[in-house]
This record gives sequence, C-alpha cells and structure tokens, in this order.
Amino acid sequence: MTAPSARADTRLETVRAALQPHGLFLRGTLNFASADAAPLLADGRPAASVALIGNVGGSLWKPFVRWREIAPDRGGADPLDTWSKSVIEEIARGSGATAYFPSDPPWQPFQQWAMKAEGLKASPLGILIHPRYGLWHGYRGALAFDQPLPADGERSRAHPCDSCVDKPCVSACPADALESMQFAVGRCRSHLRAEAGGSGCLKRGCFSRDACPVGQGYRYPPDQLHFHMAALEL
Repeated sequence: MTAPSARADTRLETVRAALQPHGLFLRGTLNFASADAAPLLADGRPAASVALIGNVGGSLWKPFVRWREIAPDRGGADPLDTWSKSVIEEIARGSGATAYFPSDPPWQPFQQWAMKAEGLKASPLGILIHPRYGLWHGYRGALAFDQPLPADGERSRAHPCDSCVDKPCVSACPADALESMQFAVGRCRSHLRAEAGGSGCLKRGCFSRDACPVGQGYRYPPDQLHFHMAALEL
C-alpha cells in the first residue's frame, strides 16, 4: 500500500477547516489494504481511503438549527440528513473526494469503518461507545479519497463496557429493550408511542443512554435529544 503523501495531509487540514463552522469533525481515517474492501469513487475506481466525519456531543446542533430556520420546508422529512449532505457534499467537491452517507445506498459499513479507524466497540444500545465521548457522538458521512491518508483522530485501546459491572444502561430502560443485551427497537418504539414513553424518554431523551456514566459532559442538549427520539418513534 502506498504511503500517505504531503498532499493527503494538506487535504485533511482543508477538510478539517471546512467542517469547523458546521460543528463537525474528522473522526478518523482508514486506509484500505485491498481494492475488494474499498468503496468506489465517483469515477468507478476503488477508493484508497476514507475519512469519517461526525459530531462530538451537541457540536452540530446550533449550526443545524440555524440552517433549518431558513431552509425550505424546514429541511423536509429528514432534515438532519439533508443538512449533512449539503455540508459534506460541498466539502467533497472542494477536496476531490467522493461523499458517502449512512442513510444512502450503496450502504457502506460505517460502524465497521469507525471500529477500525477509532478502535471502538458497540454498547448494548448498539451505539458505538467512545472512551471520552461515551454515547454522545455520531457519524454524519465519510469522504473517500484516491490516495492513502495519514492516521487522524483518537484511537481507543479500551472498551468502557468491558469494565462496567453494573450495566446501568440496561436497568434504566423502562421498556426492557436491552434485556438480552441487544437493542430491541420494536420494544423501544412501542414504549415511545405509549403515554409513559411520550412523557418520559420521548420528551427527555433515552433513559438508557443517559444512564451511562461515560462522557456525561458531552450529553446532547434537550432539543437535540427530543429530535432524535422523535425520529426513532416513527
């Protein structure tokens, strides 16, 4: 595999600067050892690398809300996806990259990319847990490049759930959606549609997510919590 070049490093700095006003961050980079494992660039060639883009805590919320206030139809049915695409696609054009999104086909293995790029593992909720940010982070897209990239972002060597004995996320769920240590989305949605869920998790955010002691300083603001829970209810 070709080593990252100075040009690749400059590309990352350009992307990082372009993301900053939108409350988004370069979360990590991944170089592909084989073309068979790589997504395709816009011209049909296999990508050499991807750079993951996402939020840390509520970093994207204020820029997203400002955009939504002036967007036609307040951004439509999936405003956060629409906003993410408008931001990241413009940056992709400016950096010669191909943009990919978790919500769009061809479906790319975002969680697997993140696990390799940042060394993360899944929590019982299915969300990848970060040793600093806990469950309060996310991935909004990725940029695929035609050359290898230097390593970027934090890489975890410890999985917080491995040393968590009490598992407060499991016991905090009023819908018992984590009873088998796997997230039962049907149970969660049924609870949110009931009166207790509407006045509880739907309004205040996921009780299980909030019970995790890791990364509490990065907890999403109340409006963002309600936004994400309302989307899950659908």
